[in-house]
Amino acid sequence: MEELLKNQLVASHAIAAAGSVGLATALTYPLDTVKVLVQVGSGASSKQLSSIQALSRVRNLSGSSGLYAGLGWLASGRILGVGARFGVYELLTAFYKDGREYNRVYIAEAFMAGMAAGATESFIGSPFELVKLRAQVASASRIPSSTSVTENKVGASVIAKLLRGFTPDKKALNQSVTLLSTLTTKHPDFVGALQNYPWMMTGSGRPPSVCDVQRPSNVVSLEGVGALWRGVRSGVARDSIFGSIFFGCWQFLHEVMLVWKAVGMDPEPRNFDEIGPLSPMAVSLAAGFSGSLAAVASHVFDTAKSRSDCTVLPKYITMERRLLKWNRPGNIFQRIAGIHPTDKNILFRGIWLRVARSGFASFAMVGSYYLAVNCLV
Repeated sequence: MEELLKNQLVASHAIAAAGSVGLATALTYPLDTVKVLVQVGSGASSKQLSSIQALSRVRNLSGSSGLYAGLGWLASGRILGVGARFGVYELLTAFYKDGREYNRVYIAEAFMAGMAAGATESFIGSPFELVKLRAQVASASRIPSSTSVTENKVGASVIAKLLRGFTPDKKALNQSVTLLSTLTTKHPDFVGALQNYPWMMTGSGRPPSVCDVQRPSNVVSLEGVGALWRGVRSGVARDSIFGSIFFGCWQFLHEVMLVWKAVGMDPEPRNFDEIGPLSPMAVSLAAGFSGSLAAVASHVFDTAKSRSDCTVLPKYITMERRLLKWNRPGNIFQRIAGIHPTDKNILFRGIWLRVARSGFASFAMVGSYYLAVNCLV
């Protein structure tokens, strides 16, 4: 009987946690969509895309529902990722507290545990984030009628295998063949050979747009399974810094509020356990402030991650780079962190949108969790 009650208690907390993460994600998702479009909307040398312009573009091309493009993917990834983040953090802090007289976690320990928890979250949520980001970009992209790929259920060429259900645009391919017609070749099927290259789908020598490679099956077919973890370097750096700052700051604020609450208590408490729990509102506000501060510290890597996920790189090019031992551009820090050197002037783009989103999401997640637990338990 005790085990059954214990299992029900665990299930109630799991349901409350999943619901709170999903609610916080849904409430702040429009901010995330605008933030992503601002980050990937223009290059370093061109005019930057403002938040108002990004919002207007999405509403004009996809309507208000375009602000929620990819919400299901991010919600699924966040439920798994945030669950892993808090789970790893609780396991590590339990290890730190083992054998101590008082149930206390030091700020430095919370910082280190948060770093490991953030890295775990990044690895789990990376595939969901890639699909989500491409859906967001597609919601603000105008796809012309003569798109580079058109539906065809009959064709079974090599490119149709790379992108299931699609074949290259004949008009674009004919233009490419015309440009190359002056070259002398002894190949028996010159046009057919050109059509076997995935980057010829656009007829411009470029890989397909992210609008054409959104679904996980298309990503795996064209770019390989490893593409689901593209930008994992910058993602791990981002979430490690975010997790360490978030949990370290949250623990610091928690101790400050406990000390403030203990002022005037008679008798004076000997440790934090005797002070009693804090109010859910105070804990939620502390979580919101910690989330905003962590977003500021990790935003550089978030921009690098977003721009990396927005790049389509066919697996044949990836294979060639490995065979040729292609070196990543940039200095040693940029190579390790996954930051492209041409993006160094735009790394802080959309920072205030992410600060607002992270702060409000952390506040809503913790507050709704406490509310759900009080209702279920």
